[in-house]
Amino acid sequence: MTFDETGRPHHPIDRTDTVGAIGERAVIAALTASATAGEPAHDIVIGSGDDAAVLDIGGSAVISTDTVVEGRHFRFDWSTPEQVGARAVVQSSADVAAMGGRTTGLVVSIACPAETPVGVVLDLNDGVVRAAHELDARVLGGDLVAAGQVVVSVTAVGALEDRRPVSLGGARTGDVLAVSGPLGASAAGLAVLSDPRAAESDWPELVALHRVPAPDLGQGPIAAAAGAHAMTDISDGLVEELLTMSRAAGLAMAVDSDAVPRRPDLVEAAGALGVDLTRWLLAGGEDHHLLASFEAAAVPPGWTVIGSVGAPSTSAPEVWVDDRRVGGPDGPDLHGWQSFADPTGD
Repeated sequence: MTFDETGRPHHPIDRTDTVGAIGERAVIAALTASATAGEPAHDIVIGSGDDAAVLDIGGSAVISTDTVVEGRHFRFDWSTPEQVGARAVVQSSADVAAMGGRTTGLVVSIACPAETPVGVVLDLNDGVVRAAHELDARVLGGDLVAAGQVVVSVTAVGALEDRRPVSLGGARTGDVLAVSGPLGASAAGLAVLSDPRAAESDWPELVALHRVPAPDLGQGPIAAAAGAHAMTDISDGLVEELLTMSRAAGLAMAVDSDAVPRRPDLVEAAGALGVDLTRWLLAGGEDHHLLASFEAAAVPPGWTVIGSVGAPSTSAPEVWVDDRRVGGPDGPDLHGWQSFADPTGD
């Protein structure tokens, strides 16, 4: 990292560009470079740039934060305040699980307009508290502040309990790739809510899993104990997570789309709505099940092998789906959630 004449870190991007034009990942890379510049802190085991940070404070602690914004990540005509609060807890806690940790506490910040009914704030908090208790965690405190729209930020604190942290970039050539649960349900639920031809009553479980994803976050510690080499939660879509993991490891990764687990009602909904099922499976995000790389003999029971890790790549990220490179001239044009893209996909 180099510094300019004012003492600020120098970034290889144009400061006059917009965040939307540059994209989330480029901005995060610049922020990470600043955060990691200078002398390393000896109590930081894993710092900025992974799913969560790991600190050695007389025992390893895992910390991650996530934010949901009204109109961007949720709508109150589609979800109750309780569901929004619970969903925010799942999102942040999934990052702790992706490091191999167990969430033990949460700090919550709620921003809202002054005219927001008090009941909405109380219900948001009830959803947070309920989801925390389901994880055997507790709400430790937080903040309430005025804003132009409702924003909920949850910081999850977790414990590794003598397990080693599982980094994002630890995959090894010859590993298999596996997921901890079926994918695509949240994307399908969103499609049902968005399509005037679809009735929520026809696909109630898919809609419920969009409102509040239900991953088994206990699989994070299980995977870590089994010796997972790399792990992340599937928040932005399987392809996006594979691209991130490939970039971090410098290795090529390949997936068989037919091997990706899916719910039976997902197949039925895709047929009824005329949707390409593979887009929900590969590009649909917010399921928050875990993706990990293992030695073939180390995959825990209940996980599904969907692909493999290849040789070092000189052009990482390099991800192949059904023998076609993602983004290549004859490969699938797939991408998951982009924070600064048009949420309508236009």
